Amino acid sequence: MDLQLKNKVALITGGSRGIGRAIAVGLVKEGVKVAICARDAKSLEATAAALRKEGGDVVAEVADISKDGEIERVTRKAVEKWGRLDIVVNNAGGPPPGRFDHVTNDDWRNAVELGLLSAVRTMRAALPHLKESGGGRVINVLSTSVKESVDGMMLSNSMRTAVAGLAKTMSRELGPFNITVNNVCPAHVMTARLREVAAFRAKEGKLDTKGVTDAIALRRMAQPAEVADLVTFLVSGRAGYITGTSISIDGGSTISLM
Repeated sequence: MDLQLKNKVALITGGSRGIGRAIAVGLVKEGVKVAICARDAKSLEATAAALRKEGGDVVAEVADISKDGEIERVTRKAVEKWGRLDIVVNNAGGPPPGRFDHVTNDDWRNAVELGLLSAVRTMRAALPHLKESGGGRVINVLSTSVKESVDGMMLSNSMRTAVAGLAKTMSRELGPFNITVNNVCPAHVMTARLREVAAFRAKEGKLDTKGVTDAIALRRMAQPAEVADLVTFLVSGRAGYITGTSISIDGGSTISLM
């Protein structure tokens, strides 16, 4: 199947590791030019080198997208190099686990900056270019917590749901410009984030690896590349009539109907 992605340009935040890196790899394989950003220079350069080894045309910029001006700078770099921007993947890292009584006001502020305002800033910087592309795509990498809240994940539950609301509203506003906006909602993906949450569960005495996999219909964890496959389809020309959705990729672990 021709996904109609060759020579498109994508901007991926949090693109140096885990799901973000897997998405960059998947898009490069389809002929997409990718701009990736992350805070850690070492992992960012390692990912950029790996993508270039696969023949990828890559811009890699160290950036903290929780701060004003950073994602705007990365967006400018991509447009200056390639003259266009077709795809945006918002893949900000999740805030730390914690229950309400242990979350400070500063924790809330930091979560808003990284979890919500980073997506707002990215979409604002990219929007003029997405409109020019004639078929822009926006993907927010969230979590199944937008459908079923997860105990002990107060900040993540709140910020992810806020972005889902933003995406639904933006899908209505941007539809007339042929721009789609969708959320990909993973769970149980083998990444550093999963290990962070597992450590939190272990500290609370609630870690039962067998219990976790037993709750997944497919009885296994996911690989980042499986999430990337879904994103690759959603940003393709074949997914032009899908917008405003929040699609779970969780092996069947989410019980809710919607």
